[in-house]
Amino acid sequence: MKKPYQLLIFDWDGTLADSTAQIVEGVQNAFREHGLNQPTEEDIRQIIGLSLNEAIARLHPGLPARQTEALIDAYRQHYFHRRPPTILFAQAAAALPRLQQHYWLAVATGKSRRGLDLALQETASAHYFLSTRTVDECAAKPQPEMVLSICDELGVAPADALVIGDTTHDLNMAYNARCHAVSVTTGAHAAAQLQTVPHQAMLGGIQDLLRWLNIPNG
Repeated sequence: MKKPYQLLIFDWDGTLADSTAQIVEGVQNAFREHGLNQPTEEDIRQIIGLSLNEAIARLHPGLPARQTEALIDAYRQHYFHRRPPTILFAQAAAALPRLQQHYWLAVATGKSRRGLDLALQETASAHYFLSTRTVDECAAKPQPEMVLSICDELGVAPADALVIGDTTHDLNMAYNARCHAVSVTTGAHAAAQLQTVPHQAMLGGIQDLLRWLNIPNG
């Protein structure tokens, strides 16, 4: 029998969308344009999923607010005007229709509303999700507000929801909301790092989620 959740809440970048490299390139370009030392790919991977303000504060502590805003503007210019279109992981694109047959689906992401709406448009995937939350509407991960807000909108208890994400920020958000989570190793954080946060299972990708949820083939 399939596992008794009512709602699956997905992270976006690195979980459903193959967008980690986009984010790394955008952040590095923004720092370079403003004459700052370019963060490493590994450092940027650690902040994926956080709000842009929090991400920049971690990458460059003590940066004045005006420079932080300039970096955010430069990153957004890259995201909205100078990157290739977002694509879903192939296994996510194949799995979402099957998952939708058995569960309600939602998205909780560190992206802006404008950024998520554009990504949903580029991937033609908005119709899969009953609810979405971004850092424009809720406190950033690992705070639980995105999960709790989605659950409240849909009338689902957090105990009946499952969070799926690729970072410890996702897993800690779920923990703080008192709901279950599984991780996927397709995104920003390595398996050893994901193992530092309690969760139900570590999966190789969304295709493995189908098996873990006991969704039958076909």
